Amino acid sequence: MSRRVRGGSVVLLSGGMDSATCLAIASARHPPVHALSVRYGQRHSREVASARALARFFRAAEHVELSLPIGPLWDSALTHRDRPLPRGRSARATIPSTYVPARNTILLALALGYAESHGLDRVYLGVNAVDYSGYPDCRPEFLRAFERLARLATRRGVSGGRPIRIVAPLLWRSKAEIVRAGDRLGVPWELTWSCYAGGPRPCGRCDACRLRALGFAKAGRADPALATLPRRRRRRAG
Repeated sequence: MSRRVRGGSVVLLSGGMDSATCLAIASARHPPVHALSVRYGQRHSREVASARALARFFRAAEHVELSLPIGPLWDSALTHRDRPLPRGRSARATIPSTYVPARNTILLALALGYAESHGLDRVYLGVNAVDYSGYPDCRPEFLRAFERLARLATRRGVSGGRPIRIVAPLLWRSKAEIVRAGDRLGVPWELTWSCYAGGPRPCGRCDACRLRALGFAKAGRADPALATLPRRRRRRAG
């Protein structure tokens, strides 16, 4: 990886494969690394347990778990259990029901305040415009706009200090490319969680499970997270 840069970083860590890879990249490029995980009212907390394990694995300088239970106020299948999860959706279809209004805007604002308060220079997040192009807050124009906002809305930005950068290293990578990058960086895939449904095992049918399975298949390797599933369930999830 590239040489280390002073200043450190904070990673928005959800516990999924993208944020885990971001954590690995930030640990290699811009240590010390802090991790920020937010319980915003999502329909399950399984991914937060994964985030906790990943932060320990990569020896994050600090892992903050913040509760901000505003999910019930939002219209999204990820915050309301009575809404069905989409399955088999085209990656370039219209905005899906799993879109959470303004989620990345809010999460980035929290990470920005954390970064400035702790003297960190970068905010890492695992947004992806290839697989999730339906989400307006996963697009490069949104990230550029937020970085401009960060310069205008922080003391560092207006006082001539080093501005806080928004870093999305996976923005243009396919899921297979993310798997390969994670392999090179030693990401423990068995600790990550992608399934929208939660539960003790991945459902294998929601869009997140399908995209993950496709990524591992195209990368030419098995998903270690499925290695401990019963044989019949493993075929269904893959």
